[in-house]
Amino acid sequence: MTNALLMSSSRMGSLGYLEHAASQLTTILDGTSRKVLFVPFAAVSFSYDAYEDLAAPPFAAVDAELTAIHRFEDPVRAVREADVIAVGGGNSFALLNRLYGAGLVSEIRERVTQHGARYIGWSAGTNVATPSIRTTNDMPIVEPPSFGAIGLVPFQINPHFIPGKPAGHNGESREERLAEFTAINQGEEVLGLIEGSALHVTGSTGTILGDSDALVFAQDAPVRTIAAGASFELAEISGPVA
Repeated sequence: MTNALLMSSSRMGSLGYLEHAASQLTTILDGTSRKVLFVPFAAVSFSYDAYEDLAAPPFAAVDAELTAIHRFEDPVRAVREADVIAVGGGNSFALLNRLYGAGLVSEIRERVTQHGARYIGWSAGTNVATPSIRTTNDMPIVEPPSFGAIGLVPFQINPHFIPGKPAGHNGESREERLAEFTAINQGEEVLGLIEGSALHVTGSTGTILGDSDALVFAQDAPVRTIAAGASFELAEISGPVA
């Protein structure tokens, strides 16, 4: 049974790194060894060592020990033995490209869906947990072998969802971008997660964590809301047509 925490963001408001997510992390880590394998591959402008140093303290605050995957000689074996896998935010294209390069896309999928490992992702780490990274907000700074991702949930997610346009911005709003996606990819819907919120997946059920409602975007249909704290069947949100 898949057990995953898919967070919109690493920060909320003026709080520190993952500080807002302490209760969410506790929820996903309960019943585990609290030894976390961290995948820092989304880091681009700073080192994996620096990313590990940034991510470790909020996990330590909930009594978990985080170790980055680049510390291991055999990354595939590290995934196969992991109890908890955390994939951090950054650039989704760089992350997915590096996951493919290390042979970890299918390994993480199998470890989580077939062998009971817990998955934690935020931002880009949430993007790669969906069927593809087509609804990321990131710039394609590299070209992965495929946009196809780990696929722990059957539908697309748009993390960091912000409604409307900032003053002075003349480009498309996030709503307009997602309308373009649903127009081209007919039948697919997208779950928008506002900063600080998360989707907790247990088997075929999802629960919205945090203080903000989630939004579901579909072609030619009003945006529907999933209330903070509410649970729903994952199948209620349409994914890619086979």
